[in-house]
Amino acid sequence: MTQIARRRLLQGAALIPAAGAFVPAAEASCVNPIPTKFNETYDVVVIGSGFAGLAAALAAHEAGAKTAVFEKMAFIGGNSSLSGGMLAVPGSSVQKAQSIKDSPEALEADMERIGLGLGDPAHIRFVCEKASETFEWTRKVIGVEWNENLTGKGGHSASRCMITKQGTGQGIIVPAVAKLKAAGVPIRTGCFMEAVLRDADGRVKGVRIREGYVFGKPGSGKVRNICAKRAVILACGGFGADVRYRKTLDPKLGEAFLTTNQPGATAEAWREASRIGARIIQADWIQCLPSCSPLEQGMGIATHFASISGSLFGFWLSTLSSSRFVNEFGDRKLCTDAILTVINKGGQALAFSDDDGVKHLETLRPGLFAKMLDAGTVEKFADADALAKAYRMDPAKLRAAIAEYNDNLAKKSDPKFGRRFDKAAKPIGSGPYYVSRMSPKVHHCMGGVATAINTAVLDVMTDKPIPGLFAAGEFVGGIHGAVRIGACAVMDCLVNGREAGMEAAKSKAWI
Repeated sequence: MTQIARRRLLQGAALIPAAGAFVPAAEASCVNPIPTKFNETYDVVVIGSGFAGLAAALAAHEAGAKTAVFEKMAFIGGNSSLSGGMLAVPGSSVQKAQSIKDSPEALEADMERIGLGLGDPAHIRFVCEKASETFEWTRKVIGVEWNENLTGKGGHSASRCMITKQGTGQGIIVPAVAKLKAAGVPIRTGCFMEAVLRDADGRVKGVRIREGYVFGKPGSGKVRNICAKRAVILACGGFGADVRYRKTLDPKLGEAFLTTNQPGATAEAWREASRIGARIIQADWIQCLPSCSPLEQGMGIATHFASISGSLFGFWLSTLSSSRFVNEFGDRKLCTDAILTVINKGGQALAFSDDDGVKHLETLRPGLFAKMLDAGTVEKFADADALAKAYRMDPAKLRAAIAEYNDNLAKKSDPKFGRRFDKAAKPIGSGPYYVSRMSPKVHHCMGGVATAINTAVLDVMTDKPIPGLFAAGEFVGGIHGAVRIGACAVMDCLVNGREAGMEAAKSKAWI
């Protein structure tokens, strides 16, 4: 969505016409001829192999449905394969064991507040209420192992977030894939969904795919028609890597903005959903991840230093003022705008911490810090003078910023920016210090297809469910509103993916 700082950053950028990427109405039809013969038949067909798609496939199989997963890329996982693997669970058994007071209602209030009231309250409530149950499902059914060192993220009012023991989203993907393979559920990569087969009676009856598809080569692969006797589940993810499409929605997010997404995060499924009559909402709300390093391609790993060591156990500073410039616990839009303001004025935004902050990073994400140092995305300095000299800051002001932070920590009060302090945070010492540069990258699509609470996709003309079509994950809009809180996407994907699988499996078969 519009951000004042972005406007200044991209003044003069060449923009394309807002409608330039869309198929003219005269060339589009929501109806596809249904093949007289299908190449393959399943009860439930899942498109996409990220968290939502894998959860949907597992749930559908558990419910007795013959299920298959189709993934356009050559690898399994989509953006979930790059995820930090952090899950928000309010009122969890882990919190209760640590005497942390929290509830689904508390997270619901956080999501509505940070989402600027644009998230649908019923959808938010459903996700929050189902989070704890779904968390236990990941442990007991999928076999995910969670690090029970609870932490917070910007926008959360309690420490309710857990990270996989593996330290990334692979800690969820690997056991989920193993579970599906053991159950005989096929996960087919290199299979691009070319069309959703919606019949003249309004029902979705399958999909047309290109098997052997090579990403970036339109028309590659062999066409096959796949029958979905009960339902199709679209878990296709966002379009963060599709510069052409995202510019039609937010012209400022052009080539100058990198993305955390993998290359396959493109908009073909979004266009196809529009073509068959699915209602798409809030698609012009596109979130950036503020804590990324400009020295890394894609998501990278230095973002974890900024969001853990720098945000929870240190602070963020501007090289222009040699001091803090934002509430490090603020939501992603607040932090993105603040960082871009620093950059637009010719400065740099740095995440700053000491050895204690690094210790917590190592606890939550083992092994990453050494890689950051080796890559140069995190730098080490002996003291404030060395850091100030390297980044042309005022050493006296930098030392004053450290002293002010320590004073705020002791008082558990931040008069300037209103941040809260992690209960494990300690005063920052005299060095050594560590910093990473920050530059926001396109991260998450807030909008998507509109769904009923049971994940059924809604028709743009009738606002009623399209028979035989469900959706989950980043492909769905209206859950997070204007701004998504960190760790809530994984929760959303798993809760609604599981729900979609259960609902699809019990849908009435059309043949």
